[in-house]
Amino acid sequence: MSSRLTFPDGFLWGAAASGPQTEGFFNKPHKSIMDHWYDIQPDDFFNQVGPDITCDFIHHYEEDFALMKRLGFNSYRTSIQWTRLIRDLETGEPDPSGVAFYRNVIQAAEKNGIELIFNLHHFDLPEELLERYGGWTSRHVVELYVKYARTAFSLFGNDVHRWVTFNEPMVIAEAGYLYGFHWPKYRGRGKDAVQVIYHLNLASALAIQAYRSMKLPGTIGIILNLTPAYPRSDSLEDLAASAFAEDFCNRFFLMPAVHGVFPERLIRTLKQDGVLFEESSEDAAILRQNTVDFLGLNYYHPRRVKARETRLDTAAWVPDRYFEDYEMPDRRINPYRGWEIYPKAVYDIAMAVKQEYRNIPWYLSENGMGVEGEERFIDTSGRIKDDYRIAFYEEHLEWLHRAIEEGSSCFGFHAWTAIDCWSWNNAFKNRYGFAALDLGTGKRTVKQSGDWFKAVSEQNGFIPSGSN
Repeated sequence: MSSRLTFPDGFLWGAAASGPQTEGFFNKPHKSIMDHWYDIQPDDFFNQVGPDITCDFIHHYEEDFALMKRLGFNSYRTSIQWTRLIRDLETGEPDPSGVAFYRNVIQAAEKNGIELIFNLHHFDLPEELLERYGGWTSRHVVELYVKYARTAFSLFGNDVHRWVTFNEPMVIAEAGYLYGFHWPKYRGRGKDAVQVIYHLNLASALAIQAYRSMKLPGTIGIILNLTPAYPRSDSLEDLAASAFAEDFCNRFFLMPAVHGVFPERLIRTLKQDGVLFEESSEDAAILRQNTVDFLGLNYYHPRRVKARETRLDTAAWVPDRYFEDYEMPDRRINPYRGWEIYPKAVYDIAMAVKQEYRNIPWYLSENGMGVEGEERFIDTSGRIKDDYRIAFYEEHLEWLHRAIEEGSSCFGFHAWTAIDCWSWNNAFKNRYGFAALDLGTGKRTVKQSGDWFKAVSEQNGFIPSGSN
């Protein structure tokens, strides 16, 4: 007998992307830190491909939403670009061309029966705010972000009913201040990184407070890259390493988002090490009273850790002083990204949300498999035969379905991504989309996985390939 997996009624099926990775650099009154980075250091980007064109969504959004409808989408998450919507960064005054564009996007999505989830920030801080104030290390930038959020809510809050304050805010601190692989490319600035994390949490809470004060007909959450930290062994040392990695990498945003407080154990360690954030007396109440309505959780690969065995190559404070990565023998790997493939982590994440975070409504907001050189897999009909991606999604969805059956309050699944999109300094090196993008012509061609996803969405489930 076939064993069909059916998901709850009203389940969200779709994909995620972001403004800076799809729209292109057109008609923007400001540059983001990513735009600026490309301007001054284009060699940092794969094949020197920058964010100037990307998928050219700004000129193709109508046909792209029609394509998403063809792929069976009932929902899509993207981000508003602060640098496109806001003309005056100090006052929050909007730019008319930005307003018109996002209104057109909303209308095109609605026309195709696709519910939008709007995210306010996806690694794309206006460069002026980094140069002028120090970016997210500055409390004034938090205030400017809230003005921007209010403008977005007032313009689109009656039309878009699911909002997100940030996507993967931990990456801003890790990539920009600890490990130097995103602009401003600082390394080992532990105290700054901790202050950035604090301000991002505060900014999220203040944006939620603003949203609710406006009595808008929707919900608001945050999207986090939740990666379980699996210990190498049950030794006390490895368990302690795993606990710290969980506290810093996962709970540093999860706890304030859902419970309105920071992890006490982590706060003690940061204070002891002299890198604890600075805060104002009113902040604790703001965080406590403005928690999220829902979570988006991005998952690609697990984190495996062990007690520190090798000497750090820096004297600066970094969280790695309490753990180091561990490569599990016989692990499955996506060789193009070097990431372990471990679908069961989706179940573990779902159970953690159920048991530790009030079983708050959540959805799997990104999941995907990036592959380089997919043109090698074009079949005789001219489309990419990406059965490896289908297998990847099926495995993850099987574990997600099991978690839902056991009471997890998951309400959707979004793949990364609909159409092959630009990805920061990796540019178009690895492709993730259900549709291939020809960089020369802009043509979109549906892959085998796109047809598979359409069937899954229409049936609100699937029969796993191994069933009979």
